[in-house]
Amino acid sequence: MNLSVFFIGMMTGLGLIVAIGAQNAFVLRQGLRGEYVFAVCLTCAVSDALLILLGVTSFGQISAWLPWLAPVMRYAGSAFLIWYGLKSMKAAVSSTDALLITPDQKSRRLRDVLLACLAITWLNPHVYLDTVVLLGTISTQFGADAGSFAAGAMSASFVFFFTLGYGSARLRPFFAAPKAWRILEAVIACVMWAIAAKLLLGA
Repeated sequence: MNLSVFFIGMMTGLGLIVAIGAQNAFVLRQGLRGEYVFAVCLTCAVSDALLILLGVTSFGQISAWLPWLAPVMRYAGSAFLIWYGLKSMKAAVSSTDALLITPDQKSRRLRDVLLACLAITWLNPHVYLDTVVLLGTISTQFGADAGSFAAGAMSASFVFFFTLGYGSARLRPFFAAPKAWRILEAVIACVMWAIAAKLLLGA
């Protein structure tokens, strides 16, 4: 296990997963409701881990068969990350939105909650872009240490989702303020640009 590469994988995974989206909002809402929090967090984290494993193990093999694919995906991924960073920075400067989630009064069955969680996770094209394509592309730069990178990225998913799910009750007063979301968006923008720079410099 290469700890430095593991740490890079964890930071990269956190940088991608922390972006505000449907999956994170779903986990946050379940945490605020206090309903099936463990099951929802575990479902999201395991799903991410499987997709990361697919990206790290399969993307390298596909790149070996198609040598032109890795450079193309590296530049395409960098372009996406730069665009995403610009989008986040724009939100940091001008957004007045806050994530206001009101718990529903009626409790739902575990099966219904998990089906909704799986749909939000596996039917979201951005999930594949982040885990399979982007993390798969980045992992090719570490050669034999790609496993350490994958382990770090997987760990980031578990840490993030369980922290979000169980910490949401404490976070709600803070993230009800638009200023908090602007700060988070600015941090996301910087992380996205840093990852894009790493991809381009590694070309």
